[in-house]
Amino acid sequence: MAKEKILVVDDEQAINKLICSYLTKEQFTAIPAYTGEEALAALRRENPDLIILDIMLPDTEGTSLSLDIRKVSNAPIIFLSAKTQEIDKIIALSAGGDDYMTKPFMPGELIARVKAHLRRQNSLMQNLQVQQAVHQVGNLKIDLNSHEIFVNDEEVNLTVKEFEILKLLIENPRKVFPASQIFESVWKTTCMANDTKTVMVYISTLRKKIENTTDSPNYIISVRGVGYKFNHALLKDAE
Repeated sequence: MAKEKILVVDDEQAINKLICSYLTKEQFTAIPAYTGEEALAALRRENPDLIILDIMLPDTEGTSLSLDIRKVSNAPIIFLSAKTQEIDKIIALSAGGDDYMTKPFMPGELIARVKAHLRRQNSLMQNLQVQQAVHQVGNLKIDLNSHEIFVNDEEVNLTVKEFEILKLLIENPRKVFPASQIFESVWKTTCMANDTKTVMVYISTLRKKIENTTDSPNYIISVRGVGYKFNHALLKDAE
């Protein structure tokens, strides 16, 4: 498993090295930067999972740098600062920060906060992935993780190939797939002359299972002379 990357932005070398050493001991990959310019370069190069950011840097203010970071990254930002006034904390958090620690600080507490923010971020990402795996479109519900399909809240049994066809179409709703491309994507082999007829048969049986009527399909649409696609207009309405 890849180590999580932590970008440490502090112009005080002793503090930067101390933080990096503690992070390394905890099996993180520590990336030091001593200026705002170095930090932005490291951000683009390394795509860190979390950023520890000093509020005062030689070439910029941490709050200004935070705003630039937020244009390209949602990684949690923990501010470090010698400023203890409440207004300073408010400004830092308003500039995109997720946490604020005053100097001097206990390295152990900083590491604990790093771990807490990473757990929270990982949980949010996992929840997002789960949400993206479940598609509710009209009376059709598709769970791509569990391979469960429901029509009007009743489970419908699809064959493996039927499910893979539906998955291919719903994950690429604006794309029209020729029958030959569907065959090669789902069957994982080169499409021969009669294989497109196989796709047509599978599309027909799939429609019978999920459509209200096969005479006027609502989910899987035929594009004359081209192929098939999922009705992306329904997905837009479901957002």
